[in-house]
Amino acid sequence: MENQHDDNCCLFTPSIITITVSVVLVAITRVFYILCQSGKPLYPSKSPKPLSTLIVLGSGGHTAEMINVLNVLLSKDRFCPRFYVAAATDNMSLQKAHLLEENVYNLNGGKGGSTQFLQIYRSREVGQSYITSIGTTFLALVHALWLMIRIRPQVVLCNGPGTCVPLCLIAFMFKVVGVRWSSVFYVESIARVRKLSLSGLLLYKLRIADQFFVQWPQLQREYPRAHYVGCLM
Repeated sequence: MENQHDDNCCLFTPSIITITVSVVLVAITRVFYILCQSGKPLYPSKSPKPLSTLIVLGSGGHTAEMINVLNVLLSKDRFCPRFYVAAATDNMSLQKAHLLEENVYNLNGGKGGSTQFLQIYRSREVGQSYITSIGTTFLALVHALWLMIRIRPQVVLCNGPGTCVPLCLIAFMFKVVGVRWSSVFYVESIARVRKLSLSGLLLYKLRIADQFFVQWPQLQREYPRAHYVGCLM
């Protein structure tokens, strides 16, 4: 009986190892495929369809820069429906987004795409201790996952606030598991002249962003995969 039990264990163990190795190889192959496909045009066709777009806003200058970018992008009706996301403690950014959408609505003669304005928990507030930030970071990740499952955007547009990092990471994971192909477009803040922000550095090094834009030529020389677009302000 003992020999039979040992034989079953010996047969069972290689099966687990084989399955585990197969899953890991498939996951690695999938990640490499995604990295190779990143940066290619979005659904190229003669008559492009609208793309559901998640726009991540940040306090202060981040939102001002994003509004300037959106003034150009929203002249075309390709990016809709639009979902604006800001930190739960940042009401000013969403007010500016409301004003932008009102202007777009008026310029289009009373026509406008569907829009929603959402808030997300911050991983860490300014001045918050690192110990207590462990719990808030976990809460922020759960909330970000819930939002991404609900929205499942085709485009994620962001420019530096820390709230964008978990959303972009989840967008990348969606590609890996096949939930949704969400293309991440990151525009580094004009305030970053020689070094990337922490958010930008993470998305650049991990190759999370499909397209990475900088506003200073010296940054493009330092980070060659970035695209220099000049000053957007």
